[in-house]
Amino acid sequence: MVCRALVVTLAIGAAALPAATQAYDIKAKTPDSAFSGKLRPDILGISADSTANSARATLESFFKGRTNTTTDVQQQKFGSTAISFTSALTFSLAPGPGQNGEVLSSSFSSPASGNRIYFLARNLTFAKDQQPAKADMVKEVMGKYGAPTIVGDQHLYYIYRAGSIVSVGTKYKEATAVEAIGKPLDPKAALKLNGETIRGSCVAVVKRAQAKEKALAAMLSEAKGANCDGVLSVQLIPGTAPDRVGIAQFSLLDVKRVISAAAIDSDALAAEQSERNAMPKGSAPKL
Repeated sequence: MVCRALVVTLAIGAAALPAATQAYDIKAKTPDSAFSGKLRPDILGISADSTANSARATLESFFKGRTNTTTDVQQQKFGSTAISFTSALTFSLAPGPGQNGEVLSSSFSSPASGNRIYFLARNLTFAKDQQPAKADMVKEVMGKYGAPTIVGDQHLYYIYRAGSIVSVGTKYKEATAVEAIGKPLDPKAALKLNGETIRGSCVAVVKRAQAKEKALAAMLSEAKGANCDGVLSVQLIPGTAPDRVGIAQFSLLDVKRVISAAAIDSDALAAEQSERNAMPKGSAPKL
């Protein structure tokens, strides 16, 4: 009798558990991306293919053995389920005498859309005695990512649309990029970049993305209004001398993924809520 009572008690207890503690099956879908094929830019090997788990493994390996590294792993629950996932990662190393400072931050969608990356930033603060030449940095950037769409205002911008890097007519070589980076953005080139569309400037979109909250919901409106599918921004801030770089900031924003992942996540959350609050399916008896 005691054993039977215990079994009944456990059964009642399980039935009384809140929905968030019960198993929930997520059928993940891969969200669209601006970056595919050979045009898959990465920062330290982290690209549009990366999930939160693979990005974390990459960052842990990169910072391994470097003292004073701090790590911030943001976790959140999927809807009202017990499923927890990594929504953001930040690894940082403070600058010091003879030591460069570095911060890498990344944001990810929910498990419903594969927990994929949609924003990645790397900020390098060079020690005074280790500041690289601007020309060398431009050479490294162009050697890795190719010719930029537009250069100026201390930035090299790579604008991605329809599977390719957008061109505004200027064929940048290393020398011309070094010369242009310290000047204001060419207004004619900027106008040509946006064309006759009334959609938002991708230069402005990535700048605002760097400063605002990185949650999908916070970025969705501007992503939908952006006149591109993705942006890679490289900012080279002058150091102790004009021809030296004091700070280098890399930002990779997958605009297309923000839109696609937000839609997938929204549908999945609505389905989870509907399942959790399912209406009775009984029918009226025959009278």
